[in-house]
Amino acid sequence: MQNPLSTAISLAAAITVAAGFTPGAPAGRIAAPGAAIDSHDGPLLDPSPGYQAPRATDGHPDLNGIWQAVNTANWDIQDHPARQGPLIALGAAFSIPAGAGVVEGNDIPYQPWASEKKKQNADNWLTLDPEIKCYLPGVPRATYMPHPFQIVQARNTILIAYEFAGASRIVRMTKTEDAPIDSWMGWSRGRWEGETLVVDVTGFNDRTWFDRAGNFHSEALHVVERYSRAGADHLRYEATIEDPKVFTRPWKMSMPLYRRTEKNAQLFEYKCVEFVEELMYGHLRKKDPK
Repeated sequence: MQNPLSTAISLAAAITVAAGFTPGAPAGRIAAPGAAIDSHDGPLLDPSPGYQAPRATDGHPDLNGIWQAVNTANWDIQDHPARQGPLIALGAAFSIPAGAGVVEGNDIPYQPWASEKKKQNADNWLTLDPEIKCYLPGVPRATYMPHPFQIVQARNTILIAYEFAGASRIVRMTKTEDAPIDSWMGWSRGRWEGETLVVDVTGFNDRTWFDRAGNFHSEALHVVERYSRAGADHLRYEATIEDPKVFTRPWKMSMPLYRRTEKNAQLFEYKCVEFVEELMYGHLRKKDPK
């Protein structure tokens, strides 16, 4: 079976040539540690005064590059204190760091039944979270996992390749048809609204979570993402979440994304499937008759 990250990298190379983009071109620096923790609002989410985004070959803002969130949203997209990790034997090595949430108003409008399910998910996180089993992370979670991802931009197609589990997706800029089948990463259709790339994502299954805190959705999930250049070194990212089966109204999360600009910045393979084989299939191993 072909490695999905290898496929994504090959496709990235093809799109890169079409876009006229040179990987590894210097574009600034990574933000100082701790600079992006508070992502509710503020200057990190607003373009610098007088800033003009560089242009891609199609005349739109150039979003090419390797980007990464600097926050604790993968642990919990809402405000959360530091707390004990799931295994006492690991001590502080897997404890949960405190962090500011990325949800607007810090409120997720669950329906009553869904609020109870979220609590059950949180109580059983170590066995239920899809990340534990190396399943594809879904959208928007793939954006703020603690791993980089790459945007490769061409006129009619944009590739977004993620390091975790070799996940990738194609943003179709000229297509209007619906998703042919539900999937982990959904079906992405894009358009430009001025300086902002808007990505409309549908066609999800119901098997991904938003974080390790048990926040979840159904197959009716609809995500509208907005990517905007806010400076030489960062993007403004917003995701509006709608799911009438789970939530009482749409809600939004937002955060800055920072460019990885160290020498030879690149995505590496994180083939985590091999790390979970024993967890998932060890009970099927043929028993020693002795």
